[in-house]
Amino acid sequence: MYTVKQVAELAGVSVRTLHHYDQIGLLKPSQIGANGYRYYDDDALLRLQQILFYRELGLELAQINDVLNRPDFDVLTALKSHRIALIERGRRISDLIDTIDDTIKHLSGEAGMSRAKLFKGFSDEQQKQYEREARLQWDPQVVNSSIKRWNTYTPQERDAIADEGNAIYGAIADAIDAGLTAASDEAQTLIRRWHQHITHFYEPTLEMLRGLGDLYTSHPDFSANFAKVHPELAGFMQSAINQYVDDLEHAEIVRLLAGESGQGTGGQETGGSRQWSVGSGQ
Repeated sequence: MYTVKQVAELAGVSVRTLHHYDQIGLLKPSQIGANGYRYYDDDALLRLQQILFYRELGLELAQINDVLNRPDFDVLTALKSHRIALIERGRRISDLIDTIDDTIKHLSGEAGMSRAKLFKGFSDEQQKQYEREARLQWDPQVVNSSIKRWNTYTPQERDAIADEGNAIYGAIADAIDAGLTAASDEAQTLIRRWHQHITHFYEPTLEMLRGLGDLYTSHPDFSANFAKVHPELAGFMQSAINQYVDDLEHAEIVRLLAGESGQGTGGQETGGSRQWSVGSGQ
């Protein structure tokens, strides 16, 4: 048995916290002595460990109480789940620390810093923001499918996808600096790459692509994020995406009209289909 003071020292919490957990029924002492002292056994320590893990993961005390009191709660299963969540959190924290170190070196003149490194460590949070915004505008089933797809990727694959996105936005920023227009062939090629990049998350309709372009300029958080890469990036992206979608819509109309007029499935229709297909690789 352990006294409340010993448990507090072992777990790194205050005696007052343990008293509070007792009062709300979250962690009751295993035994109360004749002198009124609280005593805790090993099972109580394991329960306290679970409480602290769930607190670290952001759950409220009432939520933790509900989880721990569920009939199907299993400590071993919970520990395995905590391990996965904490490894992922540790990876993100490590990335953020690396970003801070790189930024310090950049600001102190010790080293340059690429646009990709500027956003390292924020990709998961950025993806969650996309999910929230998408749920408000588009079919929740599409968003749920996107989340499932993202969760199938390994951490290395997620990093590669984030790096790819950063490279595309950086290349578009370079195109702006080079004086290219949103309708230029070079800019449209980059938007086609961006379109392919979006398919890592979900298969977008043309309406969704156009909606993303609008979102980049209308939402302050998105605009601010793009401004970190280039002050004109959000507006350029919107114009380039609109041009890209207009061209795809025109190609599809031409394809449909060619089919209705009995012109077969020759070169023009095939070309339109290639432009229309998300997975064409063109």
